[in-house]
Order: sequence, then C-alpha cells, then structure tokens
Amino acid sequence: MPELSFAGSTALAAVASSLLVFVTGGVVYLSVVEWRDRRRRNRATPKRR
Repeated sequence: MPELSFAGSTALAAVASSLLVFVTGGVVYLSVVEWRDRRRRNRATPKRR
C-alpha cells in the first residue's frame, strides 16, 4: 500500500473532521427538535392525576 503524502493525509484528516462536525451537528439538531416537540406535546395534553 503506498504511503500518503503530507497533503493527502492532511486532506483526509480535513474530510474526516468535517464529517465528524456535520454528523455531530445533525445529532444535536435532531435532539433539540425532538425535545421541543416533546415539550409542545406535553403542554397540549392535559395532565392526569
């Protein structure tokens, strides 16, 4: 297997880092949307005792 040059390994690291940030942002976004939706649903339904 040929070794990657410094530029190649740097580009690969940049792609991996950007994918990590993209996936993390997506998880945070979906978590916040689900939390807001759950809060809205809980306010819409009357509480039973």
